[in-house]
Amino acid sequence: METLIGLLVAAPLLGAGVLLTGGKRLDRVGHWIGTLLALLSFVFGAVLFTNMLGKDADARTLNSHLFTWVPVDGFQADVGFQLDQLSMTFVLLITGVGTLIHIYSIGYMAHDERRRRFFGYLNLFLAAMLLLVVADNYFLLYAGWEGVGLASYLLIGFWQHKPSAATAAKKAFIVNRVGDIGLSVAIMLMFTTFGSFAFNQVLPQAQQASTTQHATITGIGFMLLLAACGKSAQVPLQSWLGDAMEGPTPVSALIHAATMVTAGVYLITRSGAIFNAAPDAQTAVVTVGAVTLLFGAIVGCAKDDIKKALAGSTMSQIGYMIMAAGLGPIGYVFAIMHLVTHGFFKAGLFLGAGSVMHGMNDEVDMRRYGGLRKYMPVTFVTFGLGYLAIIGFPGLSGFFSKDKIIEAAFAKGGTEGWILGGAALLGAAITAFYMTRVMLMTFFGEKRWQPDAEGHEPHPHESPSSMTIPMIILAFGSVFAGAFFSINDRFLKWLEPVTGHSEGDSPVSAGTVTGATMVCLVVGVGIAWLIYGRRPVPAVAPRGSLATRAARRDLYQDDFNHVVLVRGGEHLTRSLVYLDHSLVDGVVNGTAASVGGLSGRLRKLQNGYVRSYAVSMLGGTAVLVAATLLMRAV
Repeated sequence: METLIGLLVAAPLLGAGVLLTGGKRLDRVGHWIGTLLALLSFVFGAVLFTNMLGKDADARTLNSHLFTWVPVDGFQADVGFQLDQLSMTFVLLITGVGTLIHIYSIGYMAHDERRRRFFGYLNLFLAAMLLLVVADNYFLLYAGWEGVGLASYLLIGFWQHKPSAATAAKKAFIVNRVGDIGLSVAIMLMFTTFGSFAFNQVLPQAQQASTTQHATITGIGFMLLLAACGKSAQVPLQSWLGDAMEGPTPVSALIHAATMVTAGVYLITRSGAIFNAAPDAQTAVVTVGAVTLLFGAIVGCAKDDIKKALAGSTMSQIGYMIMAAGLGPIGYVFAIMHLVTHGFFKAGLFLGAGSVMHGMNDEVDMRRYGGLRKYMPVTFVTFGLGYLAIIGFPGLSGFFSKDKIIEAAFAKGGTEGWILGGAALLGAAITAFYMTRVMLMTFFGEKRWQPDAEGHEPHPHESPSSMTIPMIILAFGSVFAGAFFSINDRFLKWLEPVTGHSEGDSPVSAGTVTGATMVCLVVGVGIAWLIYGRRPVPAVAPRGSLATRAARRDLYQDDFNHVVLVRGGEHLTRSLVYLDHSLVDGVVNGTAASVGGLSGRLRKLQNGYVRSYAVSMLGGTAVLVAATLLMRAV
């Protein structure tokens, strides 16, 4: 079984290597190779999962040491894998949803000349994410972390002939490098503090850390949070996510549902012992999650681009997960549960958006849709089920996972619990609003599509079965996954040996929370219906209120970054250049000039005439004699 863990990663990695180096002779079969190797990785995961179920809850962890990566005296980094309930959950999500996205991509990318390379990048993405979640130490996790960053850069900018795609890829890469600094610093602090990178060495020592180590552990926690903010698009490193929609739609689904943005949630949950020992860092995690869940929801309300509206939704839903993870043992399980259910309905929503684009000549503006339910019935039903799941409609997946996070927020207790619970409820209301807006603008009302720049009018049609079958499977998960996980606290019992769990004293009952959530849902849906259901949707967006204009501009996040970071960096650079020229170069050049001038004057004494040297010697002797006589006189 230990060998299968390595094969999990090796299968898609082999696919990436073959597809990216095999040349054009593989163009006709490259998509099948990539898809079959992704499926093979899922099969390996399923076998390991079945084997894990046959063991007691406390004996399910499987370790596999391959070799020592960096054998240096006093510094050792190993390539080893650890498969427990937490990493197994991610393995099944990554390979399962990832395989469905591969199948979908066969139809979606059918006419792309570089399809083989696209599937190679998809395989690379899966391999890097799998390495990240099965690594048994932070050093190897960092390798997977950087691999995910590389793969996302390649996929977001896949259509590099579009300047917007190339810019989006660079933006994602650079913003994530900021977060990666946090992870690298955290790993350095771990090694200097605990003398190891391994989970089984670092995490137990963090739990038993002395008072003198408290500040260091808090610093590690903050650095891990910075890393999570980059990968999971949390405030203040969230600006790349909306632009990342420039990549092909299957890439958006993969990033938002199974890889990339889920990495930050995994990192915080895996490092739970560190955050439990650092309350200040834990509070920062909760704050970032609460702020981001509202930030992303507000941004999603004003986007007319269907993919960017869903991107704001992802930012918000990941905010729920980060907030839950910041609540400590009471929230870790619910964060991962919502992550898994979100993997189903968000992948389905993005693939549904891609299906709509496929039938609408790649149009992304929802104001040019309308009435598509008549032309795309399968897409309408599957997208609709994903919509109901994400807004928390009773009985569907989001209802079970999101309500648990809201309950955990209130269970935090005190003023903090009321603030976090209130933010989560407000986020639920806004989610119901913007997702209902997406449904109404896309599938209801009168048709609003128009001819494109070349005069071609869209002819909406249902997507091929290679695209609709994965959407149907994901819709099935969107409906039933939450209930399946909740029966007899099945998911809680599954993860509890790894994450731990504690019950908080909530000031409100679970029934009250559910009732309040349903009120928020009805209010959000109702407002959206009044604005977009009862009235015709204009084909051209009105100017809107100040709040609407701010949301369209992502609450001015890019403007803030440009003024504070870009222009600030330019001014700082100019100041440093001025100091370099005037101070550093001035000191260096001044010293050189002084030495040169002095040497020039001293050179005049070396004239080559013996009589001058004799006079100098006579003068020196006279000075010495005078000085000697003066000293004796004194």
